[in-house]
Amino acid sequence: MAVAAPATRRRRPGREDDMQIIGNGFLAKNLATAFGDRFPEVTALAAGVSSTSVTDPAEFDREAESLYAALHKCAAQDLTLLYFSTASFAMYGHTDVPAREDGPLFPPSAYGRHKLALEACVRASGVRHVVLRLSHVVGPHQRPHQLLPAIVRQVGSGTVTVYRGAHRDLLDARDLMHAIDGLLLSDAGDVVVNVASGRPLPVEEIVDGVAARLGVAPDRVYLSGPFSRTEVSLERLRTLVPDFGTVTPVGDAGYLDLLLDRYLDRAVPAPTR
Repeated sequence: MAVAAPATRRRRPGREDDMQIIGNGFLAKNLATAFGDRFPEVTALAAGVSSTSVTDPAEFDREAESLYAALHKCAAQDLTLLYFSTASFAMYGHTDVPAREDGPLFPPSAYGRHKLALEACVRASGVRHVVLRLSHVVGPHQRPHQLLPAIVRQVGSGTVTVYRGAHRDLLDARDLMHAIDGLLLSDAGDVVVNVASGRPLPVEEIVDGVAARLGVAPDRVYLSGPFSRTEVSLERLRTLVPDFGTVTPVGDAGYLDLLLDRYLDRAVPAPTR
């Protein structure tokens, strides 16, 4: 799909309320902090299934119903829908070359197939939309099951499980918010965009960084599994948001250190009483 060059965002008169954010979790809180009363013509659905390991049909159904309601609202009120999908292994599987948004897709997991199906609902709805395929976002307000808090909890417990060959692409929530800001300002139109660092890291490297900062040497339990390294193309994102990655060194060699130094303390579980 061709992507238009950035342009000035249309402003619809008479809308003075805040961006409408559906949800109250990690992404919702970061969106509220970043945008406040900006982009009142946008409804962001940030209440979906948040773990790639989920297989429960009831959870998938809840997200689908939330999406249908949001689409009806956007159609009735002439709003743009911001929908969060996945750029993880669950969607793209292992990639030999950076995966493009318009390439063939064969999601290897129930989560990936669910997200792809909901993307199709968005595209077929006729509602103006921006679909963001996200890697593993790191930042304030993360929940215990998400990647960095889960690794921190395991490392702190003294034993961490590592799947051989597993990689994860980490993205700072600040860089995600910068990308969203640029996409909405560009008036990108009906588009699906990968938003990631573009540099998947071995999970063991992330564990090393966490352990060094906590000053511990946990036992490591290695499990066999398929080699999983998902790298996605950022060409479309960089066309629409040319300064993505220039504010912070997204994907550079020091990016993991920046993320751990910035967010590790927020990912440490609170002491029990």
